[in-house]
Amino acid sequence: QVRLVESGGGLVQAGGSLRLSCAASGIILSFVDVGWYRQAPGKQRELVASITFGGNTNYADSVKGRFTISRDNGKNTVYLQMNSLKPEDTAVYTCRVSPFWGQGTQVTVSS
Repeated sequence: QVRLVESGGGLVQAGGSLRLSCAASGIILSFVDVGWYRQAPGKQRELVASITFGGNTNYADSVKGRFTISRDNGKNTVYLQMNSLKPEDTAVYTCRVSPFWGQGTQVTVSS
């Protein structure tokens, strides 16, 4: 059974940083593509960052230069390092390995 568990969310002031983790069981993340998505209230879910099994990364324009996605194969975990956070980054962040979703973690950035 595949399980994705996010952690690391919280409340941070604008300009601050957070690191989100997506720990997996039942699947080896280094063999699959992993995406971080976010959904703010009243908005559609959007893909923030992704990392392929080969290690290629991709980012939404809104987070380029501020967010970094990475993978620790030994811990079977994918991270999302978020720097220079803005109030508009406030959302529930969820990791996905198609077709599986985690439960999400709330990120709130205060101005």
